[in-house]
Amino acid sequence: MARSVPTFETLSVEAAGDHVWIVRTNRPEASNALNTQMGLDLVRCFEDVALDPGDLRCIVLTGTGEKAFCAGGDLKERRGMTDEAWTRQHVIFERMVRALVDCPVPIIGAINGAAYGGGCEISGCCDFLYAAETARFALTEVTLGIMPGGGGTQTIPRALGERRAKELILTGRPFSAREAQEWGLVNAVYPAADLLPAALETAQVIARNAPISIRQAKQSMHRGLQMSLRDGLAFEIEAYNRMVPTEDRREGILAFNEKRKPVFKGR
Repeated sequence: MARSVPTFETLSVEAAGDHVWIVRTNRPEASNALNTQMGLDLVRCFEDVALDPGDLRCIVLTGTGEKAFCAGGDLKERRGMTDEAWTRQHVIFERMVRALVDCPVPIIGAINGAAYGGGCEISGCCDFLYAAETARFALTEVTLGIMPGGGGTQTIPRALGERRAKELILTGRPFSAREAQEWGLVNAVYPAADLLPAALETAQVIARNAPISIRQAKQSMHRGLQMSLRDGLAFEIEAYNRMVPTEDRREGILAFNEKRKPVFKGR
């Protein structure tokens, strides 16, 4: 069933061909900084997708404009916050991280500009990243008397390795898109004008594949990496067996033998 495109106060969502959405952080006047409303909007967007993906098969997550993907937490909003208000806001951000990480539909991050603090952490929640040549990353929280609390101490070491992540998080040092690619955080770097087309091209390739297969493979990798190898292999087989009775499995084999492209329906 086709999903209607939702509307949000701080996000822009549009359909990009069959089965693909572009979701943009959309506070360009504030460098797309993460405020309370954006946290709530990201929670609702990605939790709703998890509850009912419909015919959605891939999401490209990027930022409005060329300046920033997300410049981090909105410090103007946080100015003068009580400890209690700060903690309540952060609970929303914690839920946002879980919504992104647990989304069954693949998320490609197209990092179009600055991804600092919480913006870097949001990028770490994506399944993989493409970046513009001008993109910059940083986890600057320790320079502000806090620490990464949006998954950064977990997702970034998993992507970069413990020692590189410790260097970046403990210094707060910014790093370039090319460095991010060299270290394994970013898959590919493009001129700014080519970034979104490249991300959408990959999204369409994913969207042409069997959606149940994609979701099960994503889940198997994500959860398996948190298990022992033996437990991960067992989890993989459980995920695999879910596809054996599907119409898409039968269609895939039939299309191969009939020398045509398969038409997958997510059933």
